[in-house]
Amino acid sequence: MDITLELMKHSTLEGDRIFLRPVGLADAPDMFEYASDEETTRFVFETHRDRAMTEEAIANYFLAAPAGKYAIVVQDTKKMIGTIDIRPNATDRIAEIGYTLNKAYRGNGYMTEAGKLITALAFEVLKLEKVFAMHDMLNPASGEVMKRIGMHPEGVLRRHKVFKGRSCDMAYYGILKDEYFQQA
Repeated sequence: MDITLELMKHSTLEGDRIFLRPVGLADAPDMFEYASDEETTRFVFETHRDRAMTEEAIANYFLAAPAGKYAIVVQDTKKMIGTIDIRPNATDRIAEIGYTLNKAYRGNGYMTEAGKLITALAFEVLKLEKVFAMHDMLNPASGEVMKRIGMHPEGVLRRHKVFKGRSCDMAYYGILKDEYFQQA
């Protein structure tokens, strides 16, 4: 199976209240709204200083290699409120997911819904064996999202990465194919 081809065939995914679609330059205003917020970006990427930085991020990350990278859009308003991506390793039949959400939309279950759409894609379409994610130990709210999409804590990777000048301990969560289908 060509995973990149399958991701491109599934470049849009629809949930009950949100849909996932490719990120485009037209998303720059909505993305800048949260990417310029220090609280939102604290654990995930450099805070955007201006809209040009957001446009560069969209061009160089989302548009340069769009497979598996999605805007999270509220169906009712069509507002882009965050992003989620899946980074598969075809050899090992696993994938890592990562996500960011505008803080104004936290606590509404949108990220959980997006995560469930991505895990369904991973197991039902891509036929992967495991999906995993990591979060900075100082950001336990991200771990709560991981638990709600069915992941289990597997351990802590001590001083696993340096981000914004700080050596970070990362909590590692995962869900196996069998666990996903038992929950479904």
